Amino acid sequence: MKHPVDVHVGKRIRQRRWLIGMTQQQLADQVGIKFQQIQKYETGMNRVSASRLWDIADAVGVQISFFFEGLDEAEARPDQATVDLMADKEALQLVRSYYAIPEAQRRRLFDLAKALSHAA
Repeated sequence: MKHPVDVHVGKRIRQRRWLIGMTQQQLADQVGIKFQQIQKYETGMNRVSASRLWDIADAVGVQISFFFEGLDEAEARPDQATVDLMADKEALQLVRSYYAIPEAQRRRLFDLAKALSHAA
C-alpha cells in the first residue's frame, strides 16, 4: 500500500519536473538511475531515500522542503475533495507559459487577469 507522504512527494517531483520541461529520462540521467525508477517515485510506488531526494532537488533546482509543501493541508482534510491544480496538465502548461513571458509583460498580464476575475 502506498504511503500518503510518498504519493505527495512523488506528485511534487512530477510537478516540478514537468514545470521546468524536463523528461523522466533527463531527470534519471542527472540523478544516475533509470527512468523507470523516476516513474515509480512519481506514483508513490517506491519511497525516495533522503540522499536520492537530495539529488533530485539539486537536479530540478529546488530545496528539499519543496517536496513537502502542502502536505499538512492534505493530511488535515483527507476526507474532503481538494482541487489539485498542479496535477492538471493544462494548469501546468499555463504556469510554464506564464513564467516564459518576460517579467514586465508578465506583471501586466497578471494585473489584467486580476481585473478580469473581479469583473466576472
